[in-house]
Amino acid sequence: MPADNIKSYIYLHIIVFIWGFTAILGQLISLEALPLVWYRILISVITLIIYYAITKKSVKAPKHRIIQFLGAGVVIALHWLTFFLAIKVSNISITLACLSTGAFFASILEPIFLKRKVVFYEMVFGVIVVCALTLIFSVSGHYIEGIVLGLIAACLSAMFSIINSKLIVHTAAPVITFYEMVGGLMVLTLTLLFTGGFTKEFFEVSMSDWMWLLVLGTICTAFAFLGSVYVMRYLSPFTVMLTINLEPIYGILLAVAIFKDSEKMTPEFYIGALLILSTVVLNGVVKNRKNRKLSAR
Repeated sequence: MPADNIKSYIYLHIIVFIWGFTAILGQLISLEALPLVWYRILISVITLIIYYAITKKSVKAPKHRIIQFLGAGVVIALHWLTFFLAIKVSNISITLACLSTGAFFASILEPIFLKRKVVFYEMVFGVIVVCALTLIFSVSGHYIEGIVLGLIAACLSAMFSIINSKLIVHTAAPVITFYEMVGGLMVLTLTLLFTGGFTKEFFEVSMSDWMWLLVLGTICTAFAFLGSVYVMRYLSPFTVMLTINLEPIYGILLAVAIFKDSEKMTPEFYIGALLILSTVVLNGVVKNRKNRKLSAR
């Protein structure tokens, strides 16, 4: 493997580890989910503006494209909101296990949005995921609210990925991300304005929360995204996808190490989570083989 590829692979693992740490920050930050996500996106937008100012890169795009990007930003904002809500009402392990079902939701949504045929092996993997979720539900019934929110977050994540796969054809990823962050910030700001959320207490943030919010908004959001775009120049999409699937594993291991007993689950839970992660990896392997066969023809 060339030196650039090795460096990029190590860099990608660091990025995925950082994304796994995002769930930890959701637990460490004492703010409720809505202000947490609002501050996260605000810090991310400011960070990206500074980045573009220093690098003198343009974020110009056609008006109709900008509207599309802003709309996609609403989806990612809702995804982050449900993700952090799930952590607040359950725990990190439950949330990340449910988030791993994103590929399952993608297999359902892609034929609808991209107008492609339903793939048989994806249906089989879907059945396995449903069985795994049934197992998790059976031993984690007291976390029902967190499980439902985690599944909604996974569905929104899949929807966001499908939307981005169509948008990326016309515009560079960093430009799309900037407007998506702005769109997310706008919808959350309007929500807070109309619900009277901007109270005195909203802006009373502790020093420890500010510290973790800065880490979340800069390193875990702006930096991690720009880094993920960079490594895609040197690594195949398949390698990137399989490595990103390690995020729940990193997150759950970190949660158990940091929060100990509050994150320890039953053996049945881990069997269910492992089944879900296995289907994600197998799905990637099968798709990679099919793509290789098609390119060889």
